[in-house]
Amino acid sequence: MISAKHPTDSRVDWLPAERLGQASIDARLRAWMIGNGLLTLRLKAACKKAFHLRLIDQWTGLLQPSHQQSLRTQDSAALFRDVEMECDGRVWVFAQSIVPDSTLSAYPWLAELGDSALGETLSGLSGYERSSYEYGWLPADHSVAARALRNAELRPAGLWARRSRIGLRGAPILVQELFLPAIHVA
Repeated sequence: MISAKHPTDSRVDWLPAERLGQASIDARLRAWMIGNGLLTLRLKAACKKAFHLRLIDQWTGLLQPSHQQSLRTQDSAALFRDVEMECDGRVWVFAQSIVPDSTLSAYPWLAELGDSALGETLSGLSGYERSSYEYGWLPADHSVAARALRNAELRPAGLWARRSRIGLRGAPILVQELFLPAIHVA
């Protein structure tokens, strides 16, 4: 499946952490968005045995100019990987990883992660670096938000998300994490 650019995708204003304070965000959600440590490990701790990470979809698609800019790559294609992180059967976080072709050529095993968490897998490797997070409000009709909300019982106007660029010995990966309404009650 090849992802087409959605007309609203360019409307997201990604904010650095220092400007996030200007946004109106529920305090419980803010704690999840800006908290320290790997999000997957924090979710596992909060959910105990009720945590589940599931690969939803994985495909090769074209990179949009905004992806290329965020990744700092000239690659035209990438592997896109969507996962859901559930607590007690409710999706709390939808994450999309974008692995440019050059990164995938250097680390082909990234296409075989299945239900394994990307952050946990990479954080123990030498040469792993993560950029500062950027935060944005994605309208419900944004392509990634629409994927995250495809089975949601509640249809909010949009979702808060954060993204960061991971470098694995200089090879870039973009990770976008969207916080669904179920996490607000946590």
